[in-house]
Amino acid sequence: MRQTKTEKTGFIPVIKTLGKSVREYKKPSFLAPLLVAIEVVMECLIPYIMTLLLDRIKTISESGNTEFLIQEILKYGGILLGLAFVSLLCGVAAGRYCSTAASGFAKNLRKDMFTRIQGFSFSNIDKFSTSSLVTRLTTDVTNVEMSYMMIVRTAIRAPFMLIFSLVMSFTINAQMALIFVGTVPILAIGLTLIMKKAIPFFNRIFHKYDALNESVQENIHGMRVVKSYVREDYEKEKFSKASDNVKNDFTKAEKLIALNGPLMNFCIYAGLILIYIIGSMLIINKNEQVLKLAELQSFMTYSFQMLMSLMMLSMIMVMIIMSVASAKRIYEVLNENSSIVSKENGITEVKDGSIEFKDVSFKYSKDAKNFVLSDVNLKIESGETVGILGATGSSKTTLVNLIPRLYDTVEGEVKVSGENVKDYELNALRNSVAMVLQKNQLFSGTLRENMQWGDKNASDEEILHALKLAQIDFTDLDRHVEQGGANFSGGQKQRLCIARALLKKPKILILDDSTSAVDTKTDALIRKSFREYIPETTKIIIAQRVASVQDADKILIMEGGKITAIGNHEQLLKDNEVYQELYYSQNKGGDDNG
Repeated sequence: MRQTKTEKTGFIPVIKTLGKSVREYKKPSFLAPLLVAIEVVMECLIPYIMTLLLDRIKTISESGNTEFLIQEILKYGGILLGLAFVSLLCGVAAGRYCSTAASGFAKNLRKDMFTRIQGFSFSNIDKFSTSSLVTRLTTDVTNVEMSYMMIVRTAIRAPFMLIFSLVMSFTINAQMALIFVGTVPILAIGLTLIMKKAIPFFNRIFHKYDALNESVQENIHGMRVVKSYVREDYEKEKFSKASDNVKNDFTKAEKLIALNGPLMNFCIYAGLILIYIIGSMLIINKNEQVLKLAELQSFMTYSFQMLMSLMMLSMIMVMIIMSVASAKRIYEVLNENSSIVSKENGITEVKDGSIEFKDVSFKYSKDAKNFVLSDVNLKIESGETVGILGATGSSKTTLVNLIPRLYDTVEGEVKVSGENVKDYELNALRNSVAMVLQKNQLFSGTLRENMQWGDKNASDEEILHALKLAQIDFTDLDRHVEQGGANFSGGQKQRLCIARALLKKPKILILDDSTSAVDTKTDALIRKSFREYIPETTKIIIAQRVASVQDADKILIMEGGKITAIGNHEQLLKDNEVYQELYYSQNKGGDDNG
């Protein structure tokens, strides 16, 4: 898996980028910590008021004024109930605002990432991989959501509780409060070292998650192949190895993180022992009256509050350590700019389907040594039918991908309707080009919904007409389509995708081996429909069968990323050895298949 540059990125840019997704949830994100702070103040005041109450009870009891004692108990009791009630209300409200802020932030993150991904070019998708993007949209966002929830509520509550409890401890006895102050540097140094060691493990873990998801994705998509080759055991072993890799790194990371518990407990319980010892000595020293029993009880309450605060801080540290890697991976997606952008004030109308390749060369990576396409020069008139033949790997698909700017040329230019494709507004260009691939995608929903991808306003009559042109006899447009079109055969899916492309009414129609799963008769009928119903549309047909392209106006022969021959069927059959070999090998016995 490629290691992306953002692993070296500072965390401040990551926070700023992810922070933009808070948006409409700024109010609950602000109110939650504010209410938590009020809740903490109320909780810290309760032990102090209890100390005052106990002191008052002792003083009044010694004077024997029972009536005044009841009044004081009721007064202080009312204050304590009021503080507890305010703390309860603030806690409930803070919990609701915290949940709203965290889940809303996660929703916006997923939306922003998905929107960003929709604008990616093919080269951007190649950089990440599908499985990695899925992991970032799910596992990574969940980690960041949990961390944000802790930051909005617990990360405010814990330090506030720690600070207020410490302050109140100082008001009771400064000498004993200094014991906790001494533990803070030890904890801070220990937690910093643990975090520094653990973060690299989590960086590796999430890359291995990507590999694990990729293994699952490939296995599920290729289940028929796995079963037909009886490779279940091999796939199980492969998945087990990927899973073990994740487990091993997670175990190492968790072992490191687990050290913060013993470290924290050592500091806290060492402090408590010192408090008991020193507090007892101060109480016993009655001559100076340095510390009262009620004050020690309140001090112990604050001690436990500080203990809980430190425990919460420990949990927060664990979650933040995990989410740092996830946050950076989300940042990578949000900070990725598409390598193909629409020209500002670009041309918004494609007048016709004429195409020209002018000295075009292309490679998928700038660092690649060899070009995939080299010195391609080609002219196609509007309305022409062009066939492309060539061996696997001869870059036939790469050539046609340059027309709608799925990739951009490295050298030279591609022109559509006389204009450089880079000068068009991107949506206008792609709306004028329809592509039907060998493995096209159908989406879960109804047949009508799938067809309306070609034209969202297409009527039922228009859809049925397109289906007829694609030689598929479906009349029930409410028929359910399962994910990926799993309830249709390969030939049916190809023809449905052809019908969908026809509804787009394109200036240029590209068929990339998209009739490979239909018989030659149906293939011929589809091509006949093209000639009769879309004569002005430029049609580019990539095929393995000569029969699919032999009636084309011109046929290209491609080898090694270059166009080695151009001509019609008769010319190539007479002069080109590659075409002759293909034709005669596919038409033994004189079967023309035309």
